[in-house]
Amino acid sequence: MHIVTLIPGDGIGPEVTKAMVKVVEATGVNIKWEEVKAGTEVIEKYNTPIPDYVIDSIKKNKVAIKGPITTPIGKGFKSVNVTLRQNLDLYVNLRPIKSFKGIKSRYEDVDLIIVRENTEDLYAGIEHKIGDYGAESIKLITKPACERICEFAFKYAKDNNRQKVTGVHKANIMKLSDGLFLNTFREVGQKYDIKFDDLIVDAAAMNLVLNPENYDVMVMPNLYGDILSDLCSGLVGGLGIIPGANIGRDYAVFEAVHGSAPQIAGQNIANPTALIQSAIMMLKHLKEYDAAKKIENALEKVFLKGEKLTVDLGGNATTEEFTEEIIKYI
Repeated sequence: MHIVTLIPGDGIGPEVTKAMVKVVEATGVNIKWEEVKAGTEVIEKYNTPIPDYVIDSIKKNKVAIKGPITTPIGKGFKSVNVTLRQNLDLYVNLRPIKSFKGIKSRYEDVDLIIVRENTEDLYAGIEHKIGDYGAESIKLITKPACERICEFAFKYAKDNNRQKVTGVHKANIMKLSDGLFLNTFREVGQKYDIKFDDLIVDAAAMNLVLNPENYDVMVMPNLYGDILSDLCSGLVGGLGIIPGANIGRDYAVFEAVHGSAPQIAGQNIANPTALIQSAIMMLKHLKEYDAAKKIENALEKVFLKGEKLTVDLGGNATTEEFTEEIIKYI
């Protein structure tokens, strides 16, 4: 039996989490869920959206899956995702970008992987005011962090029969920080029998829109990864279908990368695809490959048939109807 920390989140989080659990359990996989509450409903009691018991549960079980959680604006609370990544040293953000037949999108046959460094760069949050004149943020890039994210990208490519790894940078301008990332990427690439190249980030943005089929595995520092992973999500139908994983040496947290959408919470119209796809990633991480494949195949059939899709996918099905349609094909 696998024991997995389950964090429903808030907004539409509990609805899409319920749908995901039903789909996973329909495969027959042996999982026990340890549910912990986080988000807006616990802030008043614990003065944080992510209390210590959430971190403790993940450390105990090693694996977690979470729905979207609202980060209060202007309340002084750190982002839930940043808190998890820093506390658990989840240095990899992994986001597969794949188009589905039956889902209306601008491109077909897209199948690429964004590997984003998760712990440093401008997202380290090292900044200060310069009197009343301005403010300064420090872009932190270190050799060890570059090595381990590049090693992960090349190993992932090798293990998953991918053909090429592309390093994304801005070393033509930031010659020291991005230069360190680029040089490390090239050093690591020499150790693997996989084709690799590199691309300046602005050129990467243009080329991904022009010819996304030219890219396979792409690895990059934190900020570029945040921007380009959302750009790539837009190529295949949006954040509503894209999964995500935060992976470290000891722990892994799988998540829907879209927001908590409180404006539609409780209406039974939320699309649970992103969290269901994140569960597929989680099952593969747990080496439950048969269960993962069952869900993948069922999703493909539901999308291709197109009769029970949620509103954001062009249909009029409820969350529950869409979920039951997936389970029918499992």
